Amino acid sequence: MTNSRRDDPVRLTRIYTRTGDDGDTSLGDGTRTSKTDPLIAALGSLDELNAAIGLALAAAVPERLRSPLEGIQNELFDLGADLSVPPAAGSRERLRIGQERIDALERLCDGLNAELEPLRSFVLPGGGEADGRLHLARAICRRAERDVLVAAAEHEQSPLLAVYLNRLSDLLFIFGRVAAGTDGERLWRPGASD
Repeated sequence: MTNSRRDDPVRLTRIYTRTGDDGDTSLGDGTRTSKTDPLIAALGSLDELNAAIGLALAAAVPERLRSPLEGIQNELFDLGADLSVPPAAGSRERLRIGQERIDALERLCDGLNAELEPLRSFVLPGGGEADGRLHLARAICRRAERDVLVAAAEHEQSPLLAVYLNRLSDLLFIFGRVAAGTDGERLWRPGASD
């Protein structure tokens, strides 16, 4: 018995289905595709990014970053839903990631960046646990963006999905700098390894 409501978007009563044992999987409209399809790789990168953000949330991130990061996790599910429903299924009218989501990321970037010291060097991740995890999420976000662009070469997609990820990677970089504020940023020093 499940405790789901009628308006719940997903009801899982069993985790394994055996339907992907032959190497294919379902898209959001029910069509089947190979698990090696670039679209599935992009969805996997989004899943990894969401898990990395969860790992960052499990660290002692500054409280002011917690709510935005939790919101971003939900938006990544929305982005995945936009990717997984082919345009022929009428998904363009139902896109969840639009310009307003990108604008919100930019406002966060601008607001937090204005509080930080200007950069005079490259940042090395790992001044503390939280900033190290946020920089890992940023690197995964960059890969997810590339994977979405590769998928878009084969599957029609909204160009805003890659723009959202591009802006999100910038925001995760700034979040990493904010998180390092208490531990101190590690900065690249030319020739330091000599």
